[in-house]
Amino acid sequence: MKKSAFLISVFMMLFVLSSCSASRLEKKTLTIQTSDGREVTVNAEMARTEKEQMKGFMERKKIPEGTGMLFLFQKDKIARFWMKNTPTALSIAYIDHNGIIRDIFDMTPFSLSEVVSTCYVRYALEVPQGWFGKVGVQKGDRLVLDF
Repeated sequence: MKKSAFLISVFMMLFVLSSCSASRLEKKTLTIQTSDGREVTVNAEMARTEKEQMKGFMERKKIPEGTGMLFLFQKDKIARFWMKNTPTALSIAYIDHNGIIRDIFDMTPFSLSEVVSTCYVRYALEVPQGWFGKVGVQKGDRLVLDF
């Protein structure tokens, strides 16, 4: 009896630990239409709640190319991000309610300096640093809002 109780305890502990560490964010393939007519896709985790947005990519050591996180705000706002507890260099695009990319900034790992949008935005897309440039995405391009 003691052995089965021990095994059940171990199983429950492993279940709790794995559910805490695993990302539970919804994932979507997003499309960005570039000014030269190309379509670029990124596989993004969708950060919808304040709790998900506060956590972001904190403590993640590796973010694969072609992936990112889209932050969906309840209303248009001047957005402010920082890199507290984030060891991976990121780039961020601030996107307005029509899907137009208004700003793209690089962010420094662990920096507490705010990276502030230059206008009111509805979304922010974080990706590995330099990804926007590598795939030819720039200010003025448009995120397809089909999510």
